[in-house]
Amino acid sequence: MLEKFSLKGKIALVTGASYGIGYAIAKAYAEAGAVIVFNDINAELVEKGLASYKADGIEAHGYVCDVTDEKAVSDTVAKIEKEIGVIDILVNNAGIIKRIPMCDMSAEDFRKVIDVDLNAPFIVSKAVIPSMIKKGHGKIINICSMMSELGRETVSAYAAAKGGLKMLTRNIASEYGEFNIQCNGIGPGYIATPQTAPLRELQPDGSRHPFDQFIIAKTPAARWGTPEDLMGPAVFLASDASDFVNGHVLYVDGGILAYIGKQPK
Repeated sequence: MLEKFSLKGKIALVTGASYGIGYAIAKAYAEAGAVIVFNDINAELVEKGLASYKADGIEAHGYVCDVTDEKAVSDTVAKIEKEIGVIDILVNNAGIIKRIPMCDMSAEDFRKVIDVDLNAPFIVSKAVIPSMIKKGHGKIINICSMMSELGRETVSAYAAAKGGLKMLTRNIASEYGEFNIQCNGIGPGYIATPQTAPLRELQPDGSRHPFDQFIIAKTPAARWGTPEDLMGPAVFLASDASDFVNGHVLYVDGGILAYIGKQPK
């Protein structure tokens, strides 16, 4: 049974995996036997990522590529196929968030979030699917979000993008499932990463940030998640163990979506 979870000999591309959630997922794939390929938007981030992988004993392959640039993505995927091999596993992890009240947000900022968080997964998936079809199998994992299901103030663009990504996930599954391609999503809860660090900073009086208090109260696990909490689910969805799981979003949220919250005292 454990062999079904092995990724030995598989080539995995994880976008934006120089650090954070993407890095943790790529590290898990390496430990499961996969060859790791990642990209980031500039050489500095790629070099930083390569150094981190090397420090962890992982021989990763890094490429500079803007995932919103269709030609750059197509060229990069072709280069990966030539230099390393056909991609078996794609994780659309690269993403951004802009926390701005909707009526204060410019259309330009809204479009930027949509471009990175929704258009890019479409572009990268489209680039890898033809070779997956020829090879006879493929795994695509989209990093969705709690905001694929819930709304909250200041994240209108992010929620719109992640809600759209959930439906893109289902549509890829619908359109390419017959070619033995499975497309699923992972919906992280609130994860302790550099991106969420400002929301966890202690206040001048030593108390927790109000949002930090809010998340702890709303999470049955009573803690923020860690990138490591996503490693097992990510390996499962990339492995043969999930060959009949398609179009699903696996929420790794400590129970938030199942919980109505405590009754006020």
